[in-house]
Amino acid sequence: KTKLGNSEVKGTVEALVNDRLAIYFEEHPAEARRIMLKGLEAARVREATRKAKELARRKGALDGGGLPGKLADCQERDPALSELFIVEGDSAGGSAKQGRDRRNQAILPLRGKILNVEKARFDKMLSSQEIRLLITALGAGVGKEDKDLSKLRYHTIILMCDADVDGAHIRTLLLTFFYRHYQEIIERGHLFIAQPPLYRVKRGRTQQYLKDEFGLEDYLIELGAGDMTLRGQGGPAIAGTPLKQLVKKAIRLEKVLDVLERKGRNRHVVTALARQPAMDASVLTDEAGLRQVVAAAEAYLKVAAPDLVPVSFSFEQDREHACLSLIASTRTNGAAHRNLIDRELCLSPEFEELRRLARELAAAGEPPYTIGEGEAAELVPNLQQAVARVMAQARKGLEIQRYKGLGEMNASQLWETTMSPESRTLLQVKIEDGYEADEIFSTLMGDEVEPRRKFIEANALNVRFLDI
Repeated sequence: KTKLGNSEVKGTVEALVNDRLAIYFEEHPAEARRIMLKGLEAARVREATRKAKELARRKGALDGGGLPGKLADCQERDPALSELFIVEGDSAGGSAKQGRDRRNQAILPLRGKILNVEKARFDKMLSSQEIRLLITALGAGVGKEDKDLSKLRYHTIILMCDADVDGAHIRTLLLTFFYRHYQEIIERGHLFIAQPPLYRVKRGRTQQYLKDEFGLEDYLIELGAGDMTLRGQGGPAIAGTPLKQLVKKAIRLEKVLDVLERKGRNRHVVTALARQPAMDASVLTDEAGLRQVVAAAEAYLKVAAPDLVPVSFSFEQDREHACLSLIASTRTNGAAHRNLIDRELCLSPEFEELRRLARELAAAGEPPYTIGEGEAAELVPNLQQAVARVMAQARKGLEIQRYKGLGEMNASQLWETTMSPESRTLLQVKIEDGYEADEIFSTLMGDEVEPRRKFIEANALNVRFLDI
C-alpha cells in the first residue's frame, strides 16, 4: 500500500485500478452496490461523530455558567421574584433596559426572527446564536439529559414583541421553542405574553394607549357618536348607544365589502343586492323573484350610489347548478366592469355575513340619511358616508400615533404601558389540550407543506380579518 500510494506512481495505479474496477462493477452489480453502501455508511459514521463532538463542545459552552453579554440581569436572586423580558430587537431592548425596575426585571433583546426549531435538528438549533443566548439566560440547560428546571433563573418569563404582524411571527417562533424544549416552563405557569399598545391617542393634555385596531376603532366610535343623531327615510332617530352599535356594524360591513371588492365585486352592487331579503342562493332558481330583487336593487342604487348608475343587470344560465347567474355591468372612470353574482358567491361566508349585517342595518331606514345635529347636520346618500362623518368628527383635535415597533416608545412609555406590574396586561400561556397543541405546532411550523395548506384552506374563512 505504501509503495503503490507513492506520489510518483499513484496516478498510474489509480488509472489502472479505476479501469479494471469499472469493468468488475459492470459485471458484478450486486458487489458494487454493497461496496458503495459500505462507503456511504462509513461517511455517515464520520459525520455523526463530528456532529457529536461539535454538540458536546456547544453544550459545554452553554453550561459554562457565564451570562450572555446582551442580558441586562436584575439584582434579585430569588427566581420566584425575578422576571425576564425577552424583547424583540436591540432598539426596544435599549428602551426596556432604561425603563425597567432593576431590582427584579431582567432584559434579553433578541435580534430578528429566531430559528424555527420545529424544522431544525438539535445540533443546528444550538448553532444559532440567538437560541444559545436564550438558553444561557434561562440557566436551566437544554436537552433531556442536561435540562434541570430547578436551576431556572426566572419564574416569570415574558415575551415582549411588537404589536404588528412581524411581532406575531416572532412570538410564534418563540412559543415553538418553549413548547418543544421547555414545555415544563409552560406547564408550571412561568411563560407570559406582554400586551404592548399599537396606538397612542392624545387630545390636549390627556392621552390614552390602545392595544390594536379594534381598540382604536371603539375609542373613535365612542368619541364621535356621542353627540350625533342619525335619521333615515322612514326610520327612527338613532343616537347614543344604539348609534354606536350601528356604526360598529357599518364598519364591519365595510370590511366585508373590502374582501368582496378584492374578489372583483363592486361594493355598491353587492350591498344593494344583500339588502334584499329574498337575495340568497335559492332565488337564482326563480327568475321572477330574481327580477324583483334586481328592481329593488336598482332603486336603492339610484339614491345610495348615483355616480355609479346606470347599472345594467342581465342573466346567464348556470348549467352545472341548474340555476341562473346575475351579471351586473358597471362603468367606473370610463372602464367597464362585469360583476358576477353566482351561486358560489351567494353561498360564500362573506356574502352571508353581508346579508346579516344589511338586515340589521335596515333598522336605520332607507337612504338618504341625515347625520349630526342642528346646523351641523348633513345629508349623505348612504350609511358609509354617515360613518365617515362620525369618524371624522372623532378625529378632530386628536393626535394619533401608531407605533411601528416597541423601539418607538421611550423608556417611560414602555414602562407605563407594558412593564409596570401596576398597569400592564399579561396573557399567561397554557396548554389546555396537549395532543391538539402538538398537532398544531407540527402542522403550522413543520416541514410538510400539504398539511399546512389544508389547515389554512379549512380555517381561513373563520378568520374575520386576515393581515398578510
